[in-house]
Formats: sequence, structure tokens, C-alpha cells
Amino acid sequence: MSNGSLYTYIQNNIATIEFGHPASNSFPRELLSRLTNSINELSNNNEVHVIILKSEQNKTFCAGASFDELIKISTLEEGKQFFLGFANVINAMRTCSKLIIGRIQGKAVGGGVGLAAACDYCFATVQASIKLSELTIGIGPFVIAPAVKRKIGLAAFSELTLNATSWQNAYWAKEKGLYAEVFDSSKEMDAEVDILANKLSGYNPDALQKMKKELWKGTENWTKLLEEKATISGELVLSNFTKNALQKFKK
Repeated sequence: MSNGSLYTYIQNNIATIEFGHPASNSFPRELLSRLTNSINELSNNNEVHVIILKSEQNKTFCAGASFDELIKISTLEEGKQFFLGFANVINAMRTCSKLIIGRIQGKAVGGGVGLAAACDYCFATVQASIKLSELTIGIGPFVIAPAVKRKIGLAAFSELTLNATSWQNAYWAKEKGLYAEVFDSSKEMDAEVDILANKLSGYNPDALQKMKKELWKGTENWTKLLEEKATISGELVLSNFTKNALQKFKK
């Protein structure tokens, strides 16, 4: 469990990916790699028409990057490769031939916000507050920036990034376009997730794939772009400011 868990199951042309980690569903590098591979495999599976992305437990959707691994980074290449993990996931979601529904049952921080933004349609509960806290530890949400800005716009992204210690609630996220719908409970949300997934799974798969491409038109340069962003984050994570901030956070 130190590297987390990831399960994929398919039923009625609907694939569900469920990830988890004891540390608030945060992502070590290995789990990011497994998620990327799973999305790529489902993209090529003709039996799958739509994907649901969810996390384990009830409280936190995703706490972003693994702090334990961030602390251990000692070279630029290690830093770049770690942040490429998130870049690869976002690119896999972007280029996936299937529409991806996000089930956001709890708080999302940093990379967790990036995952939600890379989904094509997100359901959330009132507990699904969001925060981009990267500046507080001396880095920034560079890798996820293109995905988040694409979904909520530059002004909202600026507000979320610069006000790095404050949570924005689920209704703020819905107003800005990150979430399509917000529910009082996971039970209500799950019912609507199932309804939409089953509707989409019954539509023309070719039409769904073409619509997916239409939704992501203009992002064709993201493979190179996100690699450049990963390099920026990889450099910053080596700074004394960030090393000290991570140690304080750990304590």
C-alpha cells in the first residue's frame, strides 16, 4: 500500500478506474505511472465507450503529489521525472479516445485539481473544496496549469493559485466551470454518475470519439508544453526554500 492501489473494471461498456493511497489519495510516481498506463489501455479497448475516474474512501478525492517522494528528490532529472508523472496522466486523459467522467467526492489539492480539470465532465459533492497550495512550498502548479486554465479560465486560476492558503468551495468550482453538478451526498452524486455514464455508453462510439477530439482541439502541443512545465517544477523543488518548507510540512 505504500505505492497506493489502482483498480480497473469494465461493465456494460463503462470502465471505472479507482485509485487510492493511505496518505489522502496522494500520488507517488509509481501510482501516476499505473494510472497513465490504465488510461492508455482503455483508450484502445473497443469494449469501452466511457470512463469513470474515482478515488477510494469518502473524505479526500486527491491530495496531489506525494510529499514523501518530493522530499527525497535530489537532482534535476529526478524532479523532472516526478512531475512528468502528472504531465503524463494529463496527456493520457487528453488524448484518450474515450470521454472521462470525474467523480469528486471530497477535497482536491494541487494535482488533484489537475485531475478534475482533465476530466471531460465532473460531478462533485459539497465536500469537494479545492486548493492550489503549491506556492506555499516554493513551487507552483505549472504542470496542471494548462488543464486548469482551460477549464476555469485565467482569472479564476490566478485567484486559486495566488490565494494559496485558502480553500474554494464546490459551488465556487461549479460557477467557474470545473464541476458540472454539485450534490449534497455521494449517494445522490453516484446515481447521476451512473445515469450519465449509461447514457453515454449507449451513444454512437464514433460520435463520442469525435466529440472528445473536438473538446480538446487546440491542445496538440501539450506533450511538449507539459514537459517544459515539469522541468520548471523539477528545478524549483530543489530550492532551499522548498526543501525547508517540505520538512516543516512533514513535521
